[in-house]
Amino acid sequence: MKKQIVISASRRTDIPAFYMDRFMAGIERGHFIVKNPFNRESTVVPAGPEDVHTIVLWSKDFGPFLTGDFGRRLWQAGYNLFFNFTLNSDNDVLEPNIPPLSRRLDQAAALCRHYGPQTLQWRFDPICFYRTPQGEQNNLNSFEHIAENLAEIGVGWCVTSFADIYAKMRRRTAAMAGFKWIDPPMDQKISISQRMQQVLEKLGMNLYTCCEKEVLEALPRDAKILPSACIPNRYLVELFGGNLSFQQDAGQRKQQGCGCMTARDIGGYADQPCYHNCLYCYANPKAGN
Repeated sequence: MKKQIVISASRRTDIPAFYMDRFMAGIERGHFIVKNPFNRESTVVPAGPEDVHTIVLWSKDFGPFLTGDFGRRLWQAGYNLFFNFTLNSDNDVLEPNIPPLSRRLDQAAALCRHYGPQTLQWRFDPICFYRTPQGEQNNLNSFEHIAENLAEIGVGWCVTSFADIYAKMRRRTAAMAGFKWIDPPMDQKISISQRMQQVLEKLGMNLYTCCEKEVLEALPRDAKILPSACIPNRYLVELFGGNLSFQQDAGQRKQQGCGCMTARDIGGYADQPCYHNCLYCYANPKAGN
């Protein structure tokens, strides 16, 4: 049996929120033309249902995707769908342009009703600590509330990581009076991870980490926290059947603990800018401002 591919839509931008019309044009055309973000060379990614096993959709706002009924159209055309839904606490500093949490939880419920909770991977990502003139802050305040809501609709797990403080993040916030990113010490990261796991375990959910090899290695041996794969090809085959490559994605951060398997990302930074304007995002176009 021919191995199909996974389309990732997308790590580079929020296609379900901003670019579904453009995405559907590629589907109808039968291929995507994707520019490499580093060398700008173009490649053709096949997009027919005979070529594509699953479309993995990444978003912080599935509202436009749901309103436009794009999922039904893709299902009817023969595509399997898997949702990486980043659901963090409301925070106007870190995520200024996303809908209120209540609306995003409604979106999660709609996705589970239409496609099944087994197709939704909850990302509480990244965990951020920072200082403002009001003192030290973080974005963990609604974690338990989100977990309770998602457990009620059948979501089984959460993927998380701690913010990596890139140089562009520091440049981005340099003009913000009194603002400073904080990278918590390892013992604090362990404590936070264990508390999150305890919250989830009571709800029948599991906790996984994304690119947190050092944290996993520092956890007690009996910790029930495991590494994740945001593109989980083995799970996708269990879910939908078919034939996929189980090779790890060489373009991701394997040394940091990334477990993602091979996929073709069809997004772009420059030609498909993300308008969420999240303060921590490596793809934020205002990085140099």
